[in-house]
Amino acid sequence: MAGNRTFHVIILTDRNQIILINKPYRWTSFDVVKKIRSAFLKKLRAESSDEKVRFKVGHAGTLDPLATGLLILCTGNKTKDIGRIQDAEKEYTGSIHMGVFSESYDYERELIKHEDIAELDPAKVEEVRMSFLGEQFQIPPMHSAIKVEGKRAYELARQGNELELKARRIEIKEFEILGIELLQIHFRIVCSKGTYIRSLADDFGKRMGSRACLSSLSRTRIGEYLLTDAFQPSEFINQLSEYQSN
Repeated sequence: MAGNRTFHVIILTDRNQIILINKPYRWTSFDVVKKIRSAFLKKLRAESSDEKVRFKVGHAGTLDPLATGLLILCTGNKTKDIGRIQDAEKEYTGSIHMGVFSESYDYERELIKHEDIAELDPAKVEEVRMSFLGEQFQIPPMHSAIKVEGKRAYELARQGNELELKARRIEIKEFEILGIELLQIHFRIVCSKGTYIRSLADDFGKRMGSRACLSSLSRTRIGEYLLTDAFQPSEFINQLSEYQSN
């Protein structure tokens, strides 16, 4: 799909599309959906003079607010493909911050210093990396979008409720250490659906005999869809507004 970014400039007579967006830092996945849907509705209403026109948009796989990278939007009848896309394997790059702890397992909540670490032992890092490869069970973070009795887990967690989330079977297909810089471990990972990289970061710290949290994360691939083919939201909206239908 590389080099086909113009594929994503929608012909307005065809409302059934798969759109690749590079989600900005601090945006929620719903923020992206809302922005793109609003831009489409504005364009469609201007073209048709119909203020009641409808346009269906959904996303295939939530990204946390502090994560960036590939977010796939499906419009119209293509929303039927959301399940298929969500089931595909994912690729991420990111960093793990050793020696600290956070309730959300990332920088969203307050960082708590766990211990002083002078340096990381590369041999131990490699041993722990190897231990994650293959199928295993993983407990999702309490600050996640998983529903518990009809409510999002993160909503209950923020209210101070204690939650017991069930472990889920996942698979880590590839786990590469890209570098170690002070207390930051930079990585690339390929995993099955349902894998929480924040939980992996927390578990990584524990297996290192300490604590850790996720300091950065970018989703670079979902199945065959690549981040390199994705638009920034503003870029896509600008192209859409300038598009002239035949």
